Amino acid sequence: MSERTTVWGLVPNLELDRSSPVPLYFQVATRLQQLIENGELPVGGRLENEVELADRLGVSRPTMRQAIGYLVERGMLVRKRGVGTQIVHPKVRRPVELSSLYDDLVKAGQRPRTEIKLLEIRAAPDSVAEALGIPFGSEINWVERLRYADDEPLALMHNAVPLDVLALRRSDLEQRGLYELLRAAGHIPRMANQVVGAKSATAAEAKSLGDSRGAPMLTMTRTAWDAAGRAVEYGSHIYRANRYSFELTLTS
Repeated sequence: MSERTTVWGLVPNLELDRSSPVPLYFQVATRLQQLIENGELPVGGRLENEVELADRLGVSRPTMRQAIGYLVERGMLVRKRGVGTQIVHPKVRRPVELSSLYDDLVKAGQRPRTEIKLLEIRAAPDSVAEALGIPFGSEINWVERLRYADDEPLALMHNAVPLDVLALRRSDLEQRGLYELLRAAGHIPRMANQVVGAKSATAAEAKSLGDSRGAPMLTMTRTAWDAAGRAVEYGSHIYRANRYSFELTLTS
């Protein structure tokens, strides 16, 4: 049987498997992350200091420091002089599958809100037309949105939708996700090509997202097709790296 330690107090029901090959610091960090994401450790709350936590867990202080540092790097905790280690927010982890950010935030209980920055009909740039498989210069719906999670800016989203696929209205896009609107119109996304990357925020991007210029950002471009093989949307999105990550499950 494995030797387990249960910790009570400010960090409830935290168990460590000391016979596991998984490093103890990573076990501590992932358990704390789960408690934060589940709301059991509330945003704005403070953790006990590293010395007290290490003593209660029965781990070394360097191990505890490494676990806390891991969560600080992931943007879930922040160290403040005179305050201690504070919980700032749960990071949005999005599975890499064919779903929309709006749908994922709803499932995670993170109250999505959308600000429409631009909605117009325009000629498709060549790169967008090529991705959608439409003639160069064809007109498209073009929308630029700022997506919030729990009233905190999370992503800048640029999307193109062919005119004969869906008529976009500002009121619909403020209340519903794009994929929900596509499904309602009978164009259910079934397959997509998606590329994930990274960049530094420009001054304009940083201002919109409430971050600093040069802050790390995740990027994603995607073209989605319906069951008939027709391209129904093209997206180019930017996400705050300290609030967002893509999650993959790999099998062999």
